[in-house]
Amino acid sequence: MLQTAPALASFPPVPAPDWAQLCAQREYLVRFAARRLLDPALAEDLVHDVFEAVMTGRARFAGRAALRSWLVAVLKNKIVDLIRERSGHDSLDACDEAGAAIHEFECPQPRPDERAEQRQRLERALARIAALPAGLRQAFEHRVLRDESTEEVCSALAISEDNLFVRLHRARRQLAS
Repeated sequence: MLQTAPALASFPPVPAPDWAQLCAQREYLVRFAARRLLDPALAEDLVHDVFEAVMTGRARFAGRAALRSWLVAVLKNKIVDLIRERSGHDSLDACDEAGAAIHEFECPQPRPDERAEQRQRLERALARIAALPAGLRQAFEHRVLRDESTEEVCSALAISEDNLFVRLHRARRQLAS
């Protein structure tokens, strides 16, 4: 006679976690993700994705573990998915001179405050150039600002090369003081 295997113990049906239970775990999950990703905004996004998966039913709670453990497992999978997705695009292996990993990506464009400082410096420089005596200002504008050749500037101002260089030297000295 054949013996049948004992029936597997079936787990009683577990109700899906409600929103209040999930919200109670949110802060812990955000801290957990932020420690691993080093980006608080990205951590918030991933926790949101975890809650979305739970609420839409893509992740099912079977009740075989504590709710927090299960949520952390879902979050870990989301983190792994994110890293796999980005692995072909951005390299996080960049290191500084001390060998520490660089996790901040800088924009090649100047920040708004740097742009404002540059604009103010340019305005001050142009005002100082405008305040130069006429002969020095004309030589400086033609040669430096318009990037004209020495020959063109000398013929336009009807001066010799030596005189042009003297004027440029005096203009630079006055601008520097």
